[in-house]
Amino acid sequence: MAALTIRKDRTPVMLRKLAKAEEDARVGRRMLAIANALDGMSREAAAQAAGMDRQTLRDWVIRYNENGIDGLLDRWDGGRPPRLEADELAELYAIVMAGPDPEIDGVCAFTREDLVRICEKRFDKTMHRATMGRLLRSMGLSRQKARPSHPQKDPASQEAFKKSPATPQKTSAYA
Repeated sequence: MAALTIRKDRTPVMLRKLAKAEEDARVGRRMLAIANALDGMSREAAAQAAGMDRQTLRDWVIRYNENGIDGLLDRWDGGRPPRLEADELAELYAIVMAGPDPEIDGVCAFTREDLVRICEKRFDKTMHRATMGRLLRSMGLSRQKARPSHPQKDPASQEAFKKSPATPQKTSAYA
């Protein structure tokens, strides 16, 4: 196995000065590890001094050799693409805001499990209920929901009950 060579366009002293001036601490540690390796420190010792293992230092050396200091920057690729497309999110939002129809859906309020089933039927996409919770939060919706009401409630009966004579109050012995 051949040893990995490090480009020598910068001296260890220059790398240490750049590391000291670097605002990103992670990049600074990578520069210090490479500077230590250039100074003759073993790869394992140089990696441990910078808080990484030997294989990680090797990966950073390869990127440093290819791109210089810019190769030591983190490259975030944006992460996993969203599970639902924008139009599907808009449709899901409309479904949640409209609420369920008790006669069709059989529920008076959607749960995350209900919404997961709806996504499977409408969009042919599966997800865990915790993922659905994060998705709802990202759309600005909370887990709190209105108190469910019975589909056969009678508003007239409720008003009649509210207007019924109050039960007699107990009188206090201390009055």
